[in-house]
Amino acid sequence: MLWWLVAVPLLAGAGLALAGRRADRAAPAAGVLVAVAVLALAITAALTRPAVDAPLVAGVRAGLAVDGLSALMVVTVAGATLAVLAHAAGEAELRTARFVGCMLLFAGAMLVTVTATTLAALLMAWEVMGAMSWALIAHRWREPESVRAAHTAFLTTRLADAGLYVAAGAALAGGVGSLALAELPVAREPWLHVVAAGLVVAALGKSAQLPFSFWLSQAMRGPSPVSALLHSATMVAAGAYLLLRLAPLLETAGWAAPLVAWVGAATALLMGLVAVAQSDLKQLLAASTCAQIGFMVLAAGVGGVAGGALQLVAHAATKSLLFLGAGAWLVLLGTKQLGELRGAARRYPLVGVTFTVGAASLAGLPPLSLWVTKDLVLAAALDRSTALYVVGLVAALVSAIYSAKAVWWVWQPPPSDERRVRRIGTDERAVRRNGVLPLGVLALLAALLGIPLLTLASAPWELVLSGALAVVAVAVTWRVAGRIGAPPVLASWLGIERLSHAVVVRPVLGLARLLARFDDGLDSSVTAVARGTVAVAQALDRRGEGAVDGAVRGIADGARALGRLARRPQTGQVHQYYAQAAAALAVLALVVIVMG
Repeated sequence: MLWWLVAVPLLAGAGLALAGRRADRAAPAAGVLVAVAVLALAITAALTRPAVDAPLVAGVRAGLAVDGLSALMVVTVAGATLAVLAHAAGEAELRTARFVGCMLLFAGAMLVTVTATTLAALLMAWEVMGAMSWALIAHRWREPESVRAAHTAFLTTRLADAGLYVAAGAALAGGVGSLALAELPVAREPWLHVVAAGLVVAALGKSAQLPFSFWLSQAMRGPSPVSALLHSATMVAAGAYLLLRLAPLLETAGWAAPLVAWVGAATALLMGLVAVAQSDLKQLLAASTCAQIGFMVLAAGVGGVAGGALQLVAHAATKSLLFLGAGAWLVLLGTKQLGELRGAARRYPLVGVTFTVGAASLAGLPPLSLWVTKDLVLAAALDRSTALYVVGLVAALVSAIYSAKAVWWVWQPPPSDERRVRRIGTDERAVRRNGVLPLGVLALLAALLGIPLLTLASAPWELVLSGALAVVAVAVTWRVAGRIGAPPVLASWLGIERLSHAVVVRPVLGLARLLARFDDGLDSSVTAVARGTVAVAQALDRRGEGAVDGAVRGIADGARALGRLARRPQTGQVHQYYAQAAAALAVLALVVIVMG
């Protein structure tokens, strides 16, 4: 059954992606049906907890298993995929077999990632997910900006992905021949630290944590349903999930757990401030994803695996809801700028109300889902470090500010000049029809998912404190939202992309150009030597070859002439041999007489 869980989306996705335009008409319905089947399989797997494996190479097996952590994730991935595909069916440009196929492949790769029990299986799924994210971000491949954004996201995550290969090699060198994730903490030193470093780099890159966060800004060039899936339950969540899964390894390595915790806390705070400074709704949501994932990374670093996993699930429902709402407004109104979205929630109340529920959850308002799960993370941080807790609490406060800012803009009265609102709503009815169920279900999850988790709260005072601060932050933001500034360093995502171009991209390109010139020079030298050799050969052929050939021919002719002379005395006539002998004896006698 577990094989079916991963095979169904992968095979169906590959079939649709390869079918081409002939399958466009059936693709949206087929995608939703496959997603329904995958969700049913995921729920069954979460209840039955199956485990399977198969031989891959000598000593290494490709294993999959559903345990307590992955049970949450398989249902989350399958549920988010269904909601996103159902909503995407309302957008005309996304009703293609290529888009639906790539989305199913993307989801299938994430299902393998969350159920993988060995590094080998994880690596294969990791690669497929990276390739599909590139194809989906560049879905509008005729737009150069989309292609460049896909390249940026792909190359940045690929750079970090190299850590997985380093970790796999170090695990083999450290004695973990099976590459089983559960056995990585017993790798021999110093390979243990190399394994931990490689996995941390790969996870931080995939989850767009500092300093890799800028690629997520570029990924906003992709369609909104892609952003919804990418930000909620797949690629960005994969890094945080991997760190939660490998929390024992981080603890064993010693240095890795504090490092991961501080990177998560710093990302939650700094990227939260970046979100506050954004005037583009999708950019605000993207920066908030980095910040919210930061809480999960913080949880992995402080050992709060349960809180981090629940934060991941609650955030997946919330962020899917918010991106689908932003995508609906983008299709209906043709803009994602906050200033131009004034009145959007009043114009489309269903989207507006559900978006507000999601934003309230993102803000950490009681009693919504992320209020509870975020508090579980903060409580775990408080057990390890007061400084980490304070940074996390301030980051939670910032999340209330950017959430309230987004909601404030969309609920403002619409502009008096209707021409400012560019309506391109050719799919308005389809967007409304396909959006009701996904948005409604996701809003319920964003609102209610955390209530059963209240019993897990170990520090009620901390829960009350974070909730009260969130309420105060939202109230203050509501009064000043229109006057919130955008410092350039925050509006540009801390300038990390520009810095990476200056520190990494340009030097690498400069070195590549230098090596290319050296290669061209070497190639020219080899070509010149070859041409010179040919010229010398031709000159020798024209001038030297004749003389040498004539000398050889003369020697041969001389040899033949001598041979002919040598054959002449050999006549076979006895009397001639007698005469020759007599003449030779006479000459010999004459010589003796003369010499005597």
